[in-house]
Amino acid sequence: MPKIILTANTDWFLYNFRYALIHHLRDEGFDVTLVSPPGKFIQQFLEDGFSWIPWKLQRRSIVPWLELISLYHIVNIYRRERPDIVHHHTVKSVLYGSLAASLAGIPGIVNSISGRGYVFSGGDFQSRMIYRLIRPFYRYALRDVSSTVIFENQADRDFFIKSSFLSPERLCLIEGVGADPERFAPSPEPDNGSLVIVMAARTLWNKGVGVFVEAARILQKRLRVRMVLVGEPDPGNPTSVKVGALKEWHRQGIIEWWGWQQDMERVYEQCHIVALPTMYGEGVPTALLEAAACGRPVVATDMPGCRSVVQHEKNGLLIPPNDPLALAQALERLALDPSLRMRMGAAGRQIVLEKFTHKQINQATLQVYQHLLESFGME
Repeated sequence: MPKIILTANTDWFLYNFRYALIHHLRDEGFDVTLVSPPGKFIQQFLEDGFSWIPWKLQRRSIVPWLELISLYHIVNIYRRERPDIVHHHTVKSVLYGSLAASLAGIPGIVNSISGRGYVFSGGDFQSRMIYRLIRPFYRYALRDVSSTVIFENQADRDFFIKSSFLSPERLCLIEGVGADPERFAPSPEPDNGSLVIVMAARTLWNKGVGVFVEAARILQKRLRVRMVLVGEPDPGNPTSVKVGALKEWHRQGIIEWWGWQQDMERVYEQCHIVALPTMYGEGVPTALLEAAACGRPVVATDMPGCRSVVQHEKNGLLIPPNDPLALAQALERLALDPSLRMRMGAAGRQIVLEKFTHKQINQATLQVYQHLLESFGME
């Protein structure tokens, strides 16, 4: 039985984005272990019968001795567990996990680059300094010829090649983590007296929360509309919105803040439109896939990742980044045209069924693992 470890900088990431894959791997006969810092989803992992190992990692730390402790800890985990394959997600997991796997002699290394995020596209002084710091480490960590790097969109793949992080022959493209079309299924629009627009994301400034709020101010002068923000702050991200701001917007009636929701399919049932005005390139946003699978039209930023899901004028609308007025206008257009919403929602569902189901994505990822196993003599 091949043994695989999936590693990320939060248990939240593994639960929200990789849990379907984790279950699929167990069904396919893999011995699966999860590695992350502690969090509120660990109990769920254990109740579902998965092994979990805590990793001493501070997401925002750049203190050298703390980073060395994190690296030392993950090296010891890999040496003790001796997996056949390790699969890393998120920046520090890719960096430290790749180095640890090489030091521990792990034969199969897979790294997922799910968007460039704050470090690569934040634009402020801190993000530029971190990028300059980690760039040589990325090149060193990804040097192992036995590793495979998975990208979610072509733009990120091209960026890493152009930046000389690694060679093209060790790359593959798997667009996102997929959506379950049975769980996220179409439902009639709600008839609750007002039109509901949902943004589902971590509440980060660079996810476009501020753009969503400003668009809400504009729209509420024109339409009877409820703007709902679903998600919670991420203290480990420098662009996280403070809870106080979210509560104040909610108190003023600008938006409704629902926090994190376990049953996102129920959220999509209660809305008419889904928006994601992200400020930077995503991998392939899972929220857009789930919304499209539910037959909801989507409005998103015209940037890498979003363009993978949203085909302008077919299943949704693409808008310029950091443009609340453009977002408000796109949402108003959909709000006033029920037939357009229905047509775009149906097209989005079909797009997901054709190329973005979780089974398709999981099978493509499994093929990466099987290729690695075959390369060092395991079936």
